[in-house]
Amino acid sequence: MKLGLVGCGRMGKALAVGAMEAGAVAAADFLAYDVRPEAVEELSREKGIRAAANLQELVTRCDVLLLCTKPDDVLTVLREVASSGTEENRLLILSIAAGVTVQTIERHIFNHARVIRAMPNTPALIGKGAAAYTLGSAATEEDAKIARRLLGAVGSVVQVKESLMDTVTGLSGSGPAYVYLLIEALADGGVRNGLPRDQALELATQTVLGAAAMVQSTGLHPAVLKDMVASPGGTTIAGLAALEAKGFRSACIDAVTAATERSKELGKA
Repeated sequence: MKLGLVGCGRMGKALAVGAMEAGAVAAADFLAYDVRPEAVEELSREKGIRAAANLQELVTRCDVLLLCTKPDDVLTVLREVASSGTEENRLLILSIAAGVTVQTIERHIFNHARVIRAMPNTPALIGKGAAAYTLGSAATEEDAKIARRLLGAVGSVVQVKESLMDTVTGLSGSGPAYVYLLIEALADGGVRNGLPRDQALELATQTVLGAAAMVQSTGLHPAVLKDMVASPGGTTIAGLAALEAKGFRSACIDAVTAATERSKELGKA
């Protein structure tokens, strides 16, 4: 299986490196292209991935095209796919472009590829990502296995309906930024109440990490775990009451909804 990587930014690099380190694909089977030659040169130097001279070479030589460009650049790549002369449905496109629907991609390639749309997130850079994918009309179960193998190399992965991909973008795609904001705010609270900055940040980070691990490892609902911490009349319930008074839950819900709507807007652009 020959893989072509278009877009060697953070996510493209994370998927490529993660797939190689997990043994899903060898460096010799990768071909990469980016409008910034230095990005490809870095991957080539660090991981042995070969550089394609241009988009046409990459499209015609790969079996799976990892489309990791910004949404605005997707159509440029799709035009190259459509004009490449590849036989119908020979190529599998795995796109992580935010907001760009399967239907949009299929409309521009004229049956010259099978399509999977995916949304990983930045913790994939350290192998702790969360990703979802959806299959296009011509994609097969074998294609789904390829997606799971590549995305699963850098974290957890689930399959969802196309109609939910914008929600995935708003939740797990954008979600790390919400969590970083939470960690920063918790640390600020510690500093406000006397802790040195470095200690406050360490405690806040480990608290979020440990709480997430508890949800994952126990399988218990977060509300159950919350109640296990909040004793009657204690400090935790006082803190929870303060969060409820400030609309913490509704703010989180609104953040996911706002990011979801923005993903939909990007798809219409």
